[in-house]
Amino acid sequence: MTENQQDEHFDPVAEHPEVAELGYEDARDQLAEVVKQLEAGGLSLEDSLALWEKGEALAAVCERHLAGARERVERALAAVEDDA
Repeated sequence: MTENQQDEHFDPVAEHPEVAELGYEDARDQLAEVVKQLEAGGLSLEDSLALWEKGEALAAVCERHLAGARERVERALAAVEDDA
């Protein structure tokens, strides 16, 4: 498998199953902490990469929650329009 093929199949949430069941607020707060740690610097390359990957997983969890919320809002708006 080439490096590009590996990148195409990288699933950050699968690599960090501990974040998969987090609620939006917890995932967002942990993501903010990851960003803070990365911005502070001072980590080894390996630690920075591991933290970056965890951040990708947290961002994916946040996006999943936001997509679900968008869908619920769209359904609610459609129901209101149907009633009108």
